[in-house]
Amino acid sequence: MTIRRVTADDRLTTSFPLAAYAFESSPLGAARAEQFRDYLPYHQGNTTLVVEKGGETLAAVSAIPMRQNLRGVVLPMAGVAGVATHPLARRQGHVRALLHQLLDEMRDEGMPLSALYPFRPSFYARFGYAGLPKPRTVTFTPTDLGSLLRVELPGEVGWERISAGYPVWRAFTERCLQQRHGFSVFPDYRAIGLRDRDEHWLLTARVDGETTGAVTYRIDEHGGTLHCNELLATDPLSRTLLLQFFARHVDQVERVTMQVPPDELPELWLTDLDVRVEARVGRPGSSAPMARLLSLDALSGLPTGPGRVRIELTGDRWLAGSHLLDGTTGALELVADTAGRAPTATLTAAGLSALAYGVLDPAELPLRGLGEVPVDAAAELRGIFPRRTPYLFADF
Repeated sequence: MTIRRVTADDRLTTSFPLAAYAFESSPLGAARAEQFRDYLPYHQGNTTLVVEKGGETLAAVSAIPMRQNLRGVVLPMAGVAGVATHPLARRQGHVRALLHQLLDEMRDEGMPLSALYPFRPSFYARFGYAGLPKPRTVTFTPTDLGSLLRVELPGEVGWERISAGYPVWRAFTERCLQQRHGFSVFPDYRAIGLRDRDEHWLLTARVDGETTGAVTYRIDEHGGTLHCNELLATDPLSRTLLLQFFARHVDQVERVTMQVPPDELPELWLTDLDVRVEARVGRPGSSAPMARLLSLDALSGLPTGPGRVRIELTGDRWLAGSHLLDGTTGALELVADTAGRAPTATLTAAGLSALAYGVLDPAELPLRGLGEVPVDAAAELRGIFPRRTPYLFADF
């Protein structure tokens, strides 16, 4: 068996068929298989590795070169996708071997972060990934938005096909990337698929001439559902401008669904709003995202609270050794601990990643098997890594 990197047309007969079998209806019709070639431009910059034996592809995995905001700093991030194995070659260690090599290469190429949507979270936990909150799905009727139609709001909305409005959409997601913890974006060659498919409307909110909110959506049928993708808004006014637009569809659709960030509270948007907010997590097919640090370089210079602690990293291929984290200046430093006086915590890679992304308190790590954290070390880590809610925007 050999592992090799494939590019361009090689994907048509290696990674694409495996991914289609794993994630689509099966078997594929001839017309669907012919569409694979149309996908090639949107994979041009991906790193795709396959395991082969006797000329047959047994497993495949890809990394998409993305960017992600970690506590206010935008860093390169490897989005792992297309993890698939031939049905006769499963549970033989092929994906493990591929992930080791893929993450080795991504780390060497300067990507200190990685994120993915897992087929089984416990599998990726063994690779140092920590769970992130899943965006919420919100469902309500436009009738309940009727009170918004009587409100005069400063600002305006724009409405156009995504093919025409894509530059505005892309620019706004870039703005969100700079401002929102956990937010990530695809590279240009992948992101333009939304424009090229042209299957959505783009609704934008503008205040003082500046785009402050945006959402893409489609309507399945008259009397049916208005399906929104991610609702992005920089403030309550922008969100309300978008909702006011959907209130005008009361005689066209029965319901509206949309995805919102995990820290959004739709039940408080309006009085008497009959709304269902849910984040179902299950397997397969309904997982929450996961992420990890691939390099401690991701921590250097992060905005931080006060704290000083030594961490001993264990059990990981990419993060190891003893390191002193010093946040006393307000920017996190990794420095030599010559005196050896700082409190010490023993962490797994998943434990450190959970702290960096802000999803767990230090006291939770021993309960999850992610480290040993004495009380004094927990206090220092809590100062360095205050709890925050990451929003992994880009779907895989």
